[in-house]
Formats: sequence, C-alpha cells, structure tokens
Amino acid sequence: MLAPRRLLCLASRTRRSRSFATITSGPLNLPHVIKPSLAEQQQRKLSPRNLEAAVRHMHRDGLVVVEDAVPLNDLDHLNRKMVQDARTLQARGKDGPFNYNQGNLQQDAPPVAEYFSTSVFANPIATQITSHVLGPRPKWTFCSGNAAMPPLPGADPQRQPVHSDADFAHPAHPFALVINVPLITMTPDNGSTELWLGTHNLAGEDSSGIAAQEGAHGERTSGRIRPELLVRRAAVRAPCQPTVRKGSIVVRDLRLWHAGMPNLTAGEVRIMLAMIHFAPWYRNRMRLELGEDVRPVLEREDLGLEVPVDWVGREEVLGRYLNRGFGNSYDFDQEA
Repeated sequence: MLAPRRLLCLASRTRRSRSFATITSGPLNLPHVIKPSLAEQQQRKLSPRNLEAAVRHMHRDGLVVVEDAVPLNDLDHLNRKMVQDARTLQARGKDGPFNYNQGNLQQDAPPVAEYFSTSVFANPIATQITSHVLGPRPKWTFCSGNAAMPPLPGADPQRQPVHSDADFAHPAHPFALVINVPLITMTPDNGSTELWLGTHNLAGEDSSGIAAQEGAHGERTSGRIRPELLVRRAAVRAPCQPTVRKGSIVVRDLRLWHAGMPNLTAGEVRIMLAMIHFAPWYRNRMRLELGEDVRPVLEREDLGLEVPVDWVGREEVLGRYLNRGFGNSYDFDQEA
C-alpha cells in the first residue's frame, strides 16, 4: 500500500514522479478508446456497436475517448489564437484565473464566429454519447477550457491535487458530462490529465460525493479528495495519465476524480477545451455568453442540444472573454 506522504506530494519535479500511475504497481488502467470507421467519421455518428461501447464505458469508467472525431484544421486555427491568449493570462501571475496552481489556467476560447466551429464546440459524436447517457437534448451551459503552461524560468512545475469538479451536494447518478477537446496531442510530458477511472460511482458514505472531499465550493482549492481515500482507491485501481491524440474527444463524468498535471516541456502550451452537457431535467442556472456573429453558426443545424445563450456584441464579448473566473468559481449546482 502506498504511504500517505508519497500520495500527498503535489509538486512534480521529475518525470518519474509526475503521476500516481508511475509509483503504483500493477498494469495501468487506461481509458477505453473508440476508433470510428471512415463512414462513421463522415456521417459524424457512431454505429450502434460503438455507441453501446461508449455508453458502457461511461457507466463503468466514467470516461471514454473517441479518436478522429474533430477535423485537425479546425483545431489548428483555434490553437494558434488560444496559445497567444494563454501567454497573456500567464503574464497576470497571481491575478490570473489559475486552478490550484499557476501552471493550470482557466481559459475561454474567443467566442466569435471565426473561431467557433460546431465540430469543435458542439461535436455531434459527443452529443450522441451525452444524449444517450443523460437523456435527449442535454443542456449545454458551460464552455471554457484550461491551459497547462510550461513553467516560467525559475519556477517549479506543480500538479493539482486529485479532486472532483462536482464540489457540491449532487445526485448519485449521471447528471453532467464534460466534453474535453485537446487542441494538440496530450501526453504526460505536456500535462495530460491524471484519471482515476471508476471513481464517479464509488459506494460508501465516506468515499462518494462531497463526503470524500475537502474544501468548500467556491474556494480555489475545493473538491480535493481526502488523502486516506486516495490510498484506499489506488490499491484497488491505479490512476493513469494517458496520451490522447489530437482530433479526439474525451467524454467525462463530472464526478470523476482527476488531477491536472504539470507541463514539463520547454515551451509547448497544452490547451484542452471543456464543454459541459447537463441532463435535461437538471436545473442548472448558467448560460453561455457568445458574440452575436456566432448565432447563425449555432442556428445552421439542429445540434441536438438545448443551448441557453446571452448574445453579446462582438467588441463587447472580445473585451471580456479573458476576464473569467477560475474553475471552482463556477456554479454547477442546480436550483432547489
């Protein structure tokens, strides 16, 4: 069994110690990867067999990866702009929207038409999966992302504590799924996320929901999983830090334990988008804020989503999209 002192180390200065997966024995528990056929890619729809696999692994593992789901050109165009924005946010230091440490930044994409593609932000394969887990026409009320930043000269790379994004009293069954879209291939070197598969549906009064967490909702470090539970879980199913290919989507249960890992590269910014789909019955109050010129893009086709939006003038939205809060300041709870 792992010693608690080793499990609690949040700073990762060497590749050898950057994730719990590297200090636990036994095989890695990697996420299931679906590889759509060319016909599925062209139709932007999984076959019944692959859809069944996606739903099965969502329930079992709390996460599934689908490769070749997003056109690479759409990612490249957005990544160039968001890397520039990430450097702007990094320069703000302690005044920036960082999550747990300054190496992981909360970052919105520019919400205007030239950077908004439904293949990226409202991916039909992602929606196909979420609507079969949560119910038809999930509500899309959150659109942001995070950047794993290479450390500034003289700074030590840091990892996040293992945590859950559902840092409030929440249902014990699926109610919210996160769609992550990496803009480049994510690797352990550039800060791919550490995953604790299966932790979205742990049983027991002390190991599920907010009973397993430390920190109050709204604090910068809320949602941290209690150390003794990490030791217990690692002995049952080790965490992993997978490589996720560019062009993939990752669908994750909001309740799943995970941790942002340090970017150990010399200068490669790793950006991963995050859209949250809530069950149609879930009474979340959030709304998207998008530029008016995105409206025709969203209305061009039936996305299979309910999308509450506050439409804002282009110059106004460009003037404030980089002034959002850090991740734990968002309210993913529902009305009573």
